[in-house]
Amino acid sequence: MKRPLTIAAVLTALAWVGTAVVYPWLPETIPSHWNIQGQPDQFSPKWFGAFILPASMILMLGLALVLPRISPRHFEVDTFKSTYWMVMLLVLALFAYLHVITLWAGVNGRIDVGRALFGGIFGFLAIMGNYLSKVRRNFWMGVRTPWTLASDRVWNDTHRLAAKTLVIAGAGGVLVTLLPLPQGVWMGIGIGLILLGALIPVVYSLVHYKQLEARGEL
Repeated sequence: MKRPLTIAAVLTALAWVGTAVVYPWLPETIPSHWNIQGQPDQFSPKWFGAFILPASMILMLGLALVLPRISPRHFEVDTFKSTYWMVMLLVLALFAYLHVITLWAGVNGRIDVGRALFGGIFGFLAIMGNYLSKVRRNFWMGVRTPWTLASDRVWNDTHRLAAKTLVIAGAGGVLVTLLPLPQGVWMGIGIGLILLGALIPVVYSLVHYKQLEARGEL
């Protein structure tokens, strides 16, 4: 726990320090949302847009500390504490990455925001997939369907599958964002990969549960 928590705290502090450093170079309004073509369609005052993600990182870090303390019995995160903190660290790292993209777009403007954002999200999914099979039954993270929450066996089997589908979807998504494809093509492929990577484990959890139930193995 200590190392991921320390890294997460340092990353959060760096987000604040980095924002303070570049703040004078930011325009009075900075992009806060981009449309499907990667063009900014919403803007925020720089005092808000520059600090919203660092503030969110503090809230996320606080939430990560609180959730283990309020977990119900038999759903504690203590059984996979190191994995829990690695996943939380990855979430904070994604926030930091998105923040860097936002600041860069505000200061420089010359960036393909769509590819940068999607590429980062795909990379996050690919890395997180490597830890998903180690996540045990809980209410805070993972494939939380009625069937996985009802059975340790269904939970574990589903997450072993989800680990593979997320790695494949994430790695495939990173690849398509790097290829010289038209935006509509790579974005369509990427969204399709995310949907498949997420939906396959959900459907599997239902089918697997019903099969075990029919055989009297639950």
